[in-house]
Formats: sequence, C-alpha cells, structure tokens
Amino acid sequence: MDALARRRELRQRLAEQRRALSPTERIAAAQGLRRSLERLPEYLTDARVAGYWASHGELPLNLAIAPLAGRGQQFLLPVIDHGKQLRFAPWQAGDAVRPNRYGIPEPVAPTGLLEPFQLDLVFVPLLGFDRRGHRLGHGGGYYDRSFAFLNEQVRPTEPLLVGIAYSFQELPAIDEEDWDVPLDFVATERELIDCHTPAPAPETAA
Repeated sequence: MDALARRRELRQRLAEQRRALSPTERIAAAQGLRRSLERLPEYLTDARVAGYWASHGELPLNLAIAPLAGRGQQFLLPVIDHGKQLRFAPWQAGDAVRPNRYGIPEPVAPTGLLEPFQLDLVFVPLLGFDRRGHRLGHGGGYYDRSFAFLNEQVRPTEPLLVGIAYSFQELPAIDEEDWDVPLDFVATERELIDCHTPAPAPETAA
C-alpha cells in the first residue's frame, strides 16, 4: 500500500471512530479539553484566538471558547476564500452562520476578516497527530497553505498552532510532507502535548 492509500485508510478509520462517540463522551471530552488548554498561558491571555465550528464528530470547542469574551479575548472562525486560503472572521455566540461548500458553518456576511498572520493563537482541527506536531488533516490543505509562512520562521512564534484532538487520534508517527506546517502543541481531553519537547529516548534492557 502506498503512502497516499495509507493516509486515505487512516483518515477513514479515524473519522469513523470519531463519529461513533456518544453525546456523553463528547461532553466529557470537551470538559477535559478545557482543562488541558488552561495549562497553556496563551489560551488565557492572547487577544485573537481562532478556532473551528466542530463538525463530522470533531471535538467541540464550546466549553473552551465560552470564557474568552469575559477575559476580553476575541474568537474567530475560518472562512474559505476563492484562493483556497483561510481568512478569519470574528464570531460570538448567537451570530448567524451558514454552511460553506463542505457543509461547515461559517459566519454570515463576515466583516473585519483577519489574515492568518494577524492571529495570536489557532485551534487547528485534525484527524490524526503525532507528538512531533505532525498532523493528518482532511486532505484539503487549507491550513498548510494558509500558515505556510510559519515554516520560514523560528518556531514557536505567533500565531501559535494548537491541534485539537481526542486522545485516540494519536498515531505513533506521521510521515512529513514538504508542505506540512507542524503544530506547536496538541490539546486532548487528557493532556497538553508540547510538540517542541524532544520525546524521551526508549529504555533499553540492562
């Protein structure tokens, strides 16, 4: 099986596993995610925080974004433009949304769109991840194209990229492609993973 077929099979398996979660499991995971994010100082202080509207079984962000307004932080949702790049629109609870071409809700008539480089912190959706910060996305390449400029900079820098995932989405390793933009952290319902921290060397038998 070639690399492309392996990625396709992984995407399908992880997507099915994610969709099979019960509402109770999703609520518990959303609570755990918020606890994990509270260990990240930028989550508590950064001014412009972008996320996503959970769909297709993605881990919900509702409990994580609820405190932002009270802290004076702005939350933004991605909007797909005609050049297959993402821009980000301010959104708060109650604002109208409508499905985009993929059926994912976007703000209606968004104003004040921001470019990716104007953000401080980005919660990135994914299907799979490893602890080095490599991400298996849905295959559209929107996040890699939009944040490609980060590969020309010393990381971590702004915006900080934080993958959001259920713990079962962790993979031993994901093959890196030239166009991939690595994550700085991954937050799951169980832990906050610093992708810039070297993994401990495996123990050897004496």
